Amino acid sequence: MRALIGCYPHLAVAGFHRYSTYRSAAVAALTTNTAFGLMRIAVLFSVLGSRQQVAGYDAASIASYVWLGQGLLGVVILWGGHELADRVRSGDVAVDLARPWNLQFALLAEDYGRAGFAMLIRFVPPMLIGGMLFDLRWPQQEHTWALFALSIVLAVAMSFAIRFLLSLSAFWLLDARGVTAMYGLLGGIFSGLTVPLAFFPDWAYDALWWTPFPSLLQNTIDVFVERGSPLPLLAHQALWTVGLLVIGQLALRAAERKLVVQGG
Repeated sequence: MRALIGCYPHLAVAGFHRYSTYRSAAVAALTTNTAFGLMRIAVLFSVLGSRQQVAGYDAASIASYVWLGQGLLGVVILWGGHELADRVRSGDVAVDLARPWNLQFALLAEDYGRAGFAMLIRFVPPMLIGGMLFDLRWPQQEHTWALFALSIVLAVAMSFAIRFLLSLSAFWLLDARGVTAMYGLLGGIFSGLTVPLAFFPDWAYDALWWTPFPSLLQNTIDVFVERGSPLPLLAHQALWTVGLLVIGQLALRAAERKLVVQGG
């Protein structure tokens, strides 16, 4: 048991090293994120216009929202990360299930390694660029930094839990590309990446609060800019993360019973 638990930190390190080998791709993604960040901030500043605030967001909060979103997009991924679905379709998942580990925890550990590298190359540079070009709203209280780090940890786990469930759907659908594409479309809108969720009508915002989507990006951004109390935001993330990970375990057990390997 101790050896089994000890394998997960090694998988996190392996995930970090694996993604650190794609440095050219990371730099290309950073360049793209920066370009889109400049376009998004121009659009949202035009919405703000001559007003002091829109839905509680002033110029500094909007600038922080944009650059935090661009930086976190590479950490809390919404698109991609569905290798498990490909392995289910090819049958290679049988090898993964035969290994002496919990597949969900193993892939989560690897995803944390990926997120750690993304923090260095995909999050920090956009924030530095945004800080040089615009007046960002930085945390005013020291403990906010720790809460922000905790929120990122929960957001990464939340993103993984959703992607894990979508990938497992390949056991029944054979091809999960349809559901993953739909998730990518809805996730970008309902997670707060496209525009702040506070820009939505009150009824839409209230409805979205009961879904896991705000926990992917919007809650983490709001923790950083100290928009309201952080405790409900973190509680929302924690409850959805734990709930989806538990559902993932149940779905994994059902998938193991569903798996049929040719030749026995």
